[in-house]
Amino acid sequence: MTKKEIKTSEDIADKNFKKLSIQVSLNGLSFCVADTVSQKLLYSDSLAFQEELNPLTMLAELEKLFQKHDLHQKQFDEVVVVHRNTLFGLVPKSLFNADEISSYLQFNAKILSTDVMAYDEVEHQDIINVYVPYMNVNNYVYDLYGEFTYMHNGTVLIQSLLSSQGNTNTTFCYAHVSKKQLDITVISQKKLLLFNSFQYETKEDFTYYLLFVLEQLELNTEEVPVKLFGEIKEDDPVFKLCYDFIQDISIFVPGYPHHFELGELEVASIDFTVLNTL
Repeated sequence: MTKKEIKTSEDIADKNFKKLSIQVSLNGLSFCVADTVSQKLLYSDSLAFQEELNPLTMLAELEKLFQKHDLHQKQFDEVVVVHRNTLFGLVPKSLFNADEISSYLQFNAKILSTDVMAYDEVEHQDIINVYVPYMNVNNYVYDLYGEFTYMHNGTVLIQSLLSSQGNTNTTFCYAHVSKKQLDITVISQKKLLLFNSFQYETKEDFTYYLLFVLEQLELNTEEVPVKLFGEIKEDDPVFKLCYDFIQDISIFVPGYPHHFELGELEVASIDFTVLNTL
């Protein structure tokens, strides 16, 4: 079962009201710590790898990051791990069978016989997100903190973007950008039309995938609003190339959980999915 129950104490005196949210991927790491009483973010850090790592090396980097901030010696009432990769598939809830979970990714992802599958339920959408978590990370976090919650970054993206949609009939295309990975979410009238992730090397790759999605959904590049966010700015070569083909394209500044105060922390340095698991 993907969503694990957070372990809580019967005695409120044993609680420290601190929450740790972590995002792990083969291209980088990000985390933040929040105080759930004062509702403030206390500190955060992120790390981008120069090249894509393997899961073992990524875990070694996570251990170094934890040691840098003494996270491995701290206690938290809540811990959330967000796994970011392209090893996932969305399945209609009516067709999902947990006993057949290994069959859902065999045709659209490179799955090893030793891989463990997990799944999230996308709230209010009757969709199941089946994915491969980094189990070495899960085991490491469990050894440190005990029970915790883990999920796929696609689940967090979809739910966060859907909840931020107002009452509008407009179709929006959101592109979450990080090093070498592009996550595209298309929403219309509070319904998910598409979510997919692409690995890219060049700005031409990026633009191709974005235009391909719009074409497949028969969305007019002169009309549909396309909002890019994450590791991208208007002076980025990727944005400039996309701007040549898409009329209504802009940098999107997503909201964060309004009940948390960021203090002096720089929002742009904290991964979107990390913030939205608070």
